Amino acid sequence: MISYTTDVSALSEADLAGFFVDWPAPPSAAQHLAVLRGSYRVVIAWSDGVVAGFVNMISDGVLTAFVPWLEVRPEFQGQGIGTELMRRVLAEAAHLYSVDLTCDESLRPYYERLGMAALTGMGTRNREACG
Repeated sequence: MISYTTDVSALSEADLAGFFVDWPAPPSAAQHLAVLRGSYRVVIAWSDGVVAGFVNMISDGVLTAFVPWLEVRPEFQGQGIGTELMRRVLAEAAHLYSVDLTCDESLRPYYERLGMAALTGMGTRNREACG
């Protein structure tokens, strides 16, 4: 049974193992926990005491937000957890003008099914900042 919460106060670094599979330079557990605790909104999916997935949002709290991470551990994928995480975090941001995210081209159809539209954007990556 999957349960969802927005409370990150009880999370520990140990709870966050098993994420960022195949990332070239994944964040450390300490970075991961700090990001979640510092985010505007977070939704965590739990399964029998294990964090199955999470989504986080950063925002000015007035008009705009950005979703940097949606992750579901591989053994929990394909169960609708990611979709429910996104549904919940977008509901938390319903009062905002815009919610943006970036994703790989292969993930566009997934986010389009959630009501998101493709945008043009730019960015940089400093992979040495992780780890």
